[in-house]
Amino acid sequence: MSVSDPVADMLTKVRNAVSAGHEKVDIPTSKLKLEIVKILKTEGYIKNFKKISQDGSNVIRVFLKYDENNKSVIHGIQKISTPGRRVYSGYKDMPRVFNGYGTIIVSTSIGVTTGKKAAEKLVGGELLCKVW
Repeated sequence: MSVSDPVADMLTKVRNAVSAGHEKVDIPTSKLKLEIVKILKTEGYIKNFKKISQDGSNVIRVFLKYDENNKSVIHGIQKISTPGRRVYSGYKDMPRVFNGYGTIIVSTSIGVTTGKKAAEKLVGGELLCKVW
């Protein structure tokens, strides 16, 4: 089955794994998904990730992070830009998630980065997703 929006599919897999309390989730690999997962790791939303080869295809194994009460660190993860409706923002109008407690992931001319780092480097881009 072909997926029309692979990033939305990845976010849904993570959201479902978190709500089910899974320890890890496997996601088909792409460069964009790998960059998003790297940002999730640096921002502290996941424990770790690993690229593995499984049955002839490459996957990213994402290890989810929970606190001491077994509550997920990811409270919500939502796609902003879709194939039918692209959403762009300049660095001056970069939105904030939960007054700065969440993270927005942006695809810019300098690569995939967080909204805060994009605003610091004075670049705008396509708003991919928000995590809180």
